[in-house]
Amino acid sequence: MTTNKSLGQHWLKNRAILDEIAALTGSGGLCVEIGPGLGTLTSSLLKRFNKVVSVEFDADLARKLPGSFPGKNLEVIQGDILEFDFGSISGPYAVAGNIPYYITSPIVEKLLTAPNLPERIVLLMQKEVAERICSDKESVLSLFVKNRAVASLGPVVPREEFEPAPKVDSQVIILEPFKNGPKYPDELMDFIKKAFKNPRKKLKHNIPGVPEEYANLRPADLHLDGYNKLFCAIM
Repeated sequence: MTTNKSLGQHWLKNRAILDEIAALTGSGGLCVEIGPGLGTLTSSLLKRFNKVVSVEFDADLARKLPGSFPGKNLEVIQGDILEFDFGSISGPYAVAGNIPYYITSPIVEKLLTAPNLPERIVLLMQKEVAERICSDKESVLSLFVKNRAVASLGPVVPREEFEPAPKVDSQVIILEPFKNGPKYPDELMDFIKKAFKNPRKKLKHNIPGVPEEYANLRPADLHLDGYNKLFCAIM
């Protein structure tokens, strides 16, 4: 089994988990797969979707993948998922993938700001990051996601299930984008980023003019609606 550690690739081996990820993604229609690699998840997705479009960065893997699924409705695109034009997709679609740890945030942001939003996104990522997105202790990423989608946690996948084994466990996260776009405008996210400039400091140190009721809170303590109220109070 070949791997490319420089690309952060770790192949999930457990067929039951792969089938569960595919089942969580849905069925029928079109699925865009991120980083198919050796095609282990691709196999499960092809059992459930009418067509799978797999976007693979590694040119060698992209070239070999179609030969593993003769006669299947699989389109393989060699390229960077961060440069993929989701606006070129007409009609509803889902997204699935085992994504590299080091580009988790850019991928999530790309998917949730696509001109043609996916109906459902199912990603396998570092467990700590998945938990952080769904946590009550907020971060810039968690607030970005919650402004644009309903997020829920799926199964935990121990590191031993991968080849080669990464240093951390993984977890599935399910994102269901809001059909009408974000709950609050982008200006609020710009404001939130300022609040998190120094995450360990209290809000009064990060944002001038914070009302007394918010002054001693730390950035992670305030939820999305709370940030909107604060934004409206001082802007």
